[in-house]
Amino acid sequence: MLRSPGQPFGLYVHIPFCVTRCGYCDFNTYTPAELGGVNPDAWLLALRTELELAAARLDAPTLNTVFVGGGTPSLLGGERLTTLLGMVRDCFALAPDAEITTEANPESTWPEFFDAIRAAGYTRVSLGMQSVAPRVLATLDRVHSPGRATAAAREAMDAGFEHVNLDLIYGTPGESDDDLLRSVEAAIDAGVDHVSAYALVVEDGTALARRVRRGELSAPDGDVLAHRYELADARLTAAGLRWYEVSNWARPGGECRHNLGYWNGGQWWGAGPGAHGYVGATRWWNVKHPNAYAELVAGATLPVAGFEQLGADALHTEDVLLRIRLRQGLPVARLDAAERRRAEALLAGGADDALLVAEGDRLVLTDRGRLLADAVVRTLLG
Repeated sequence: MLRSPGQPFGLYVHIPFCVTRCGYCDFNTYTPAELGGVNPDAWLLALRTELELAAARLDAPTLNTVFVGGGTPSLLGGERLTTLLGMVRDCFALAPDAEITTEANPESTWPEFFDAIRAAGYTRVSLGMQSVAPRVLATLDRVHSPGRATAAAREAMDAGFEHVNLDLIYGTPGESDDDLLRSVEAAIDAGVDHVSAYALVVEDGTALARRVRRGELSAPDGDVLAHRYELADARLTAAGLRWYEVSNWARPGGECRHNLGYWNGGQWWGAGPGAHGYVGATRWWNVKHPNAYAELVAGATLPVAGFEQLGADALHTEDVLLRIRLRQGLPVARLDAAERRRAEALLAGGADDALLVAEGDRLVLTDRGRLLADAVVRTLLG
């Protein structure tokens, strides 16, 4: 498998285990009851095999970033996450300044956990906070107490983590403007250097979607979502966290380099059940179920469920779709003549109407453009 030279390379590891399934979540996760019990040590052995197969296929590239996501990676505990990172080091070289992130749920962390993973070499923690409003957490089926996420963030920083993210969700049925603002304020007061804020999406097949369909809850309203985004953006900006991607704000140096790799067209290997990878012009995805995954790798077979080769048109579409979301913007040189003419229409109008602004040789979303980023992409691509 050929890698494009000169680009940063990342590794994503998917942990498929959760104690409970949140009502809004459609990620590839499994509770112990769904698996008939979980043996994390056996699963780690299967992951080691995939990492060994990946390193051989790729000729052991140097990793600039590692991101352990899920699911709930913190369910593995500090010792197993230490083992996992040791496996990565056994199979790949890590850049001296490699960013190594793990996601964590607040209710499955404690000070000793953060001490252990920091000592192991993790450099960044991303915590699922969602909200400080009890009614919002209840609607989302989150089990942590309202103050646990910010307490966990402080514990991570006390353990020596300079880079800590808190994830927020806005637009949950029953949420008020004050609920969101109190959540944003709590994240700021925690002292983290990164905040992500995502509009609630009602995904098909989730418990939340069934409740909306039965009329128990109202679907998120687009105008309310836009207003909540503006509220969050204004408060985060005032506190010194600058947007660098439509849904992400950071203090200088706090940007997530792994995710920037995705948005800038970088390459990565996706390991674990259901993980996606992208190398050269090939995208693939692994089988989803942990048992099927383990059976395949036990036979020294990469656990690939499917793949696609991206042609020039698909690569261009993704390039525009992802780069336009970044604060650094989309280079005009990446657009063809027709797309540049369409961009002119988006640049037109007064400060309140334009969706794009030209900054040197780049096109950057205006504040209004961030609210309509998908529409901007559709217009540019025609």
